[in-house]
Amino acid sequence: MAFSPIRFILPLLPLCRAIGQQPATLPDVKPAIPPLHTSIVITAKPIEPSLDYRNAAVFQETLFSRDDQVFHQLNAGLNAGQHEGGGKSIEIRRFGFNLDHGGVNGGLKVLVDNVQQNQPSQGHGQGYLGSLKSLTPELIQEARLINGPFSPEYGDFSGLGVVHIQLRESLPDQWTVRMQGGSFHSQRGFLAFSPDIRAVDSFLAYEGSHSDGPFIRPLNYRRDNLTANFTRRLDEHRSFAVKMNGGRNDYDSSGQIPLAEVDAGRLDAYGSLDPGDGGRTRNGTVAGYYRHELGRGAMWKVDAFLARSLLDMYSNFTFFLNDPVNGDGIQQHDSRLQQGVNAQYSRPHRVLGRISLLTAGGNFHANQVNVGLFPRVGRDPIGVTTRANVNVGNGAGYVQESLSLLGDRLQLSGGLRWDVFRFGVRDRVTPEWSATEWQGSFQPKAAIAYTLSRRIPVTLHANYGRGISSTDARSLTQAPGGTKIATTDFYQAGAAGRWERVGVSAAFFWIDRSNELVYIADDGSLEFLGPSRAYGVETKASFEITRRLSFSGGVTKVFNSFYRGTSPRIYVDRAPQFVANAGLTLSAWRGWSGSLRMRAINRYRLDGENPTIAASGHTVVDLSVVRRIRRGLDLNFAIDNVTDRFYYETQNYLESRPAGRPAAFGIHGTPGYPLTVTVGIAFRFRGK
Repeated sequence: MAFSPIRFILPLLPLCRAIGQQPATLPDVKPAIPPLHTSIVITAKPIEPSLDYRNAAVFQETLFSRDDQVFHQLNAGLNAGQHEGGGKSIEIRRFGFNLDHGGVNGGLKVLVDNVQQNQPSQGHGQGYLGSLKSLTPELIQEARLINGPFSPEYGDFSGLGVVHIQLRESLPDQWTVRMQGGSFHSQRGFLAFSPDIRAVDSFLAYEGSHSDGPFIRPLNYRRDNLTANFTRRLDEHRSFAVKMNGGRNDYDSSGQIPLAEVDAGRLDAYGSLDPGDGGRTRNGTVAGYYRHELGRGAMWKVDAFLARSLLDMYSNFTFFLNDPVNGDGIQQHDSRLQQGVNAQYSRPHRVLGRISLLTAGGNFHANQVNVGLFPRVGRDPIGVTTRANVNVGNGAGYVQESLSLLGDRLQLSGGLRWDVFRFGVRDRVTPEWSATEWQGSFQPKAAIAYTLSRRIPVTLHANYGRGISSTDARSLTQAPGGTKIATTDFYQAGAAGRWERVGVSAAFFWIDRSNELVYIADDGSLEFLGPSRAYGVETKASFEITRRLSFSGGVTKVFNSFYRGTSPRIYVDRAPQFVANAGLTLSAWRGWSGSLRMRAINRYRLDGENPTIAASGHTVVDLSVVRRIRRGLDLNFAIDNVTDRFYYETQNYLESRPAGRPAAFGIHGTPGYPLTVTVGIAFRFRGK
């Protein structure tokens, strides 16, 4: 397909990979009190140093071919892979646990401008992160990752960490145009208008993209996003904002294919078995934000949002295993309305004559969902397996006190959060299964950080936090009166130091989970597998070689991850126990910028009892280069998977039956992209 700027409304362009990227930010515990951010987004900063930052340059100077590549920029122990080659939400693995699409086994909570992206009781999986398809990388101001449930303002799905993405309120130039194209008929464009108006920060931006991917059956991936912001500064103490985002995404897919068929030569690694696989999504969000500085450092922040989304996904995990005639294809449907409100009050004060910060707030999040599961042939439903109206409400309150002692060298923090959930299901297939239940949970938080001296900039820290993850409301029909909230107790202790050009950190973590959850896609249910434990270490380092050249990297090593109380021991599976990343970055040297980046995982278990059933690991290297021609004009060039390494992004062990073959258990996988070349150009007009 020829590249057509008109077809994409000037399909415009993202930026080159990691140009000008700063070394990975290491833990830092300078402020005794979390700063009061100028942004109206509520993003608290715990005093403990387990934070990673990625600033705007990382996302603006990277050429993205697929939306899931945003998570590759976060690194920090995260490993993410695709099930469908780029269509549906990514699978996330972290600290030795498989989080599926973000919401089970502790969960990774993801927010964009304080709007939760994890969708409870979703048609394709608890805590599904499909709404991230409407996130445009050029508009990201900052992404921060908290490596655990250590902040009390984050509740459901925060057990293994929080990613809070903050979008820009305006752009540095009034007009921005980007266009890119590359391998596999990939095209992408970005157009933004950001007017220069006194006391107002605003923009209107469009992103369009298309790709066929490396698959024999073209991916036909198409994405269109529209994003807008209007921020009005009423005076020096008050401001309000209205933000809007809408998107659509359509794709075909090859799904996860049995590797035994590939090894036997009966199926290409980029082939497919069900021509109906694929999906479509539609979503829109409107949010309002208000901030009021009250004097003496006190501040109120309030925001609210309304969101509407629609998902239809066509999958086939087992092919003809259960239905030898029509096949096991399913349509997963999710039509959803969401509302949310967040409020936060912070006030500096004194405790025993020492400066302290009190932070208190509350959250409310409600979901009304029409969810269904239908057997299908092609994309035509031939029956009904599940059809239900689900209503999930979550209200919460929290408080945190942060205290600084010994001339800011000793920092103490303690917090408490309370969540209460209402799970309601009206089953439209079996009405007698309809039910409503309530459940609540406390989550304590505590942190201490001690800097040895001003001459020895080494900070020792210890953190504890309890996080929670809710189960799918439809589990009421399977286990009425059972536990609906799983807890994660996360302990961490370590040290971090920074000396001029060098920064290092190391931390030991211990994670106890009250219950593991596994999503059973064929009937849309969740299965409890008992309490678990994982422990290991995480290390990070950055080194400024010269003023223009820097190196950064990190390693997360899980020593063990297993189910407690099992004999012989059963191990937690489907997640790597070694995750590494490294990058060499050149910044603004004679008009050139760029980076050479690596990410790697080890071979890992796919069965908790048999260590020989394992997924292969991989190491992937990406290169990006940017050449600034003049102010307002950049040329971008990127090569993903420079070494053309063949690897699988996700792998699972299950029983299936391809057409004409006997049923068998085996590893199923989705191949990663081979060497991928992308080039682009960016224009900026009328700087502010």
